Amino acid sequence: MHTLILASGNAGKLKEIGALLAPFNVVLHTQNAYGVTEADEPFVTFVENALAKARHASRSTGLPALADDSGLCVNALGGAPGVLSARYAGEPRSDERNNRQLVAALALHADKSAYYYSVCVLVRHADDPQPVIADGRWDGEICSEPRGAGGFGYDPYFWLPELGKTAAELLPEEKNKLSHRGKALQQLVQKWR
Repeated sequence: MHTLILASGNAGKLKEIGALLAPFNVVLHTQNAYGVTEADEPFVTFVENALAKARHASRSTGLPALADDSGLCVNALGGAPGVLSARYAGEPRSDERNNRQLVAALALHADKSAYYYSVCVLVRHADDPQPVIADGRWDGEICSEPRGAGGFGYDPYFWLPELGKTAAELLPEEKNKLSHRGKALQQLVQKWR
């Protein structure tokens, strides 16, 4: 069994990532379980933020750490909200306010195409010179009305035309196979092994 610290306190991420890593004999604990505070995320790229979070969690616990930095990138908005996805509508964080702001920002745009993007970073120790890095992308569109009760974040508005559903309408197993985070974690596990 491998014990990993998830460099996040996000319950949705813990559930998704824990399910994806379960077949690989990985026990995942959130950094909150070890009293680790959130790392600063001052960077403009997903990879830099993920690496900073992983190193922070590993340094604070002395254990290997896994970090995911992900967000929604909307083409008509120049890639926004991007790395600011969780804080798109400001502090305190609110999925409801973020979604409301997103729908309003897209109201006058014909192009509703968007994609979720995720970078996962695994460090074996805080100063690991060769972190394992993987990424994944999930394409879709933004719809104006929420659908579904699953997932979190922008999932009720992330429309998947080929499935005729939003991400929030997918079963967790379906989402894990298709999602940006699922793709990144599958790639990460292959590299790690």
